Amino acid sequence: MCLMRARSEASTRMSMRQQPWSDEQAEHGRILVLSDNPISQAIATIAGAVGREVLVEAADDGGPGLAPRAGDAVVLCDHDAPDAPAVLRAALGSEASYVAMMASRRRAGALLDELVEEGADVSALHVPAGHNLGGRAPGEIALSVVAEIVAEAYGRPGGPMLD
Repeated sequence: MCLMRARSEASTRMSMRQQPWSDEQAEHGRILVLSDNPISQAIATIAGAVGREVLVEAADDGGPGLAPRAGDAVVLCDHDAPDAPAVLRAALGSEASYVAMMASRRRAGALLDELVEEGADVSALHVPAGHNLGGRAPGEIALSVVAEIVAEAYGRPGGPMLD
């Protein structure tokens, strides 16, 4: 009888605890990635694990077009792709909630200058994409990008969860 009472008390304590996660899934846009490479493949894997739909456009020329919708995140994983300016121009002019490019500010400079000369507002463009985690491997870079997308979706700056 003591064992049954102990189990019942433990069950009551467990049911009174709050879990740190929610079983309810918020609505999020897709993650659209231009160029199929190890970073974009890792983005697809990590973003899939957090419940995001990912579309990777393998064609370096933008293929049939990513067509961003409201709430989508657009990540250009190859700033040297022939259609990079057109993809960024379309993404920045769309209702996408996050637009980013894999490149250092120095390497992206000419492309940013070109977009500004055309009248594009590049203030919302994340260059380089992702949070500064210090990672260099494709999976580490992808983790930083997906973390930034998730943080942006919830209106958070990212970083440590310290008070």
